[in-house]
Amino acid sequence: MPASSTPGSDGDDLVIVLERAAAPATAHGTPPAPAAPTVLSQAEARIRVDDLAVTRGDGVFESIGVLDGRFIELERHLARLAHSAAMLDLPAPDLAAFEAAARAGVAAHTPAPELLVKLLYSRGIEGADAASGWVQVLTGPDHGSSRRDGIRVVTLDRGYRHDIAQTAPWLLQGAKTLSYAVNKAALREAGRRGADDVIFVSSDGIVLEGPTSTVVVREGDTFLTPRTDLGILAGTTQAAVFDALGRLGFETAEALIEPDRLAAADGLWLLSSGRLIAPVRELDGRAMPVDRDFTVTVFEEAFALQL
Repeated sequence: MPASSTPGSDGDDLVIVLERAAAPATAHGTPPAPAAPTVLSQAEARIRVDDLAVTRGDGVFESIGVLDGRFIELERHLARLAHSAAMLDLPAPDLAAFEAAARAGVAAHTPAPELLVKLLYSRGIEGADAASGWVQVLTGPDHGSSRRDGIRVVTLDRGYRHDIAQTAPWLLQGAKTLSYAVNKAALREAGRRGADDVIFVSSDGIVLEGPTSTVVVREGDTFLTPRTDLGILAGTTQAAVFDALGRLGFETAEALIEPDRLAAADGLWLLSSGRLIAPVRELDGRAMPVDRDFTVTVFEEAFALQL
């Protein structure tokens, strides 16, 4: 798109660069309000080539679904951004500034049924000792068929033990960092195997998570998800779905889950911020049970939206 185009026109995606990404230090009183966000087209926005996000992947991010103009689990995403930043010893992010930028970007974007908002927080320019941040507002793909009909998934070895977060915390497992090369490589491997997505398994045989998703397993009337002390992300969508399942009268729990329990499950889902809920219809080439009506019920209870 030419740089002179009007931001938000013709479905253009947008970028908002934060003037202040880190929370201001204040000895007393309320911190100053963030500056009014400036919304730019992606062609107009500029990030310095020596920003550590570019040169090292040294930063964190969040992806937030926006359906029919409504943010899905915004507060949980902001809290997780702050948690990831703390794990990387980054200064605390200015969550008010990120939220204001996200809302301004969505308001300026051409209306769409689904948008994806990305919050990106970097250590900044090397040697400058000042964090940087920006927000992208992107037109979301149509996930309708994945939500209704399900996806094909393969299990892949993640290459480390399930207790990696305790034995090697400097590997930053459990932080949502900008370094996603392994995650994208795993998804390409899934494609080579004729699948849509991946469930990672630890080298000692414990189910972890997907490259961009959280695993949920149904065993009777109990729904399980892998424990977050396994060095995996705490799922924002999973938390919303477990809240909904509780309201519907089901039991939920975090657990150590072995791969054979996936194959024997009464239902299996991958949950994520963009796709939200996707039942697994095939696991490692074997058909899995898919209850479409139940998935619809949970989706509508969790997000107050029709599937």
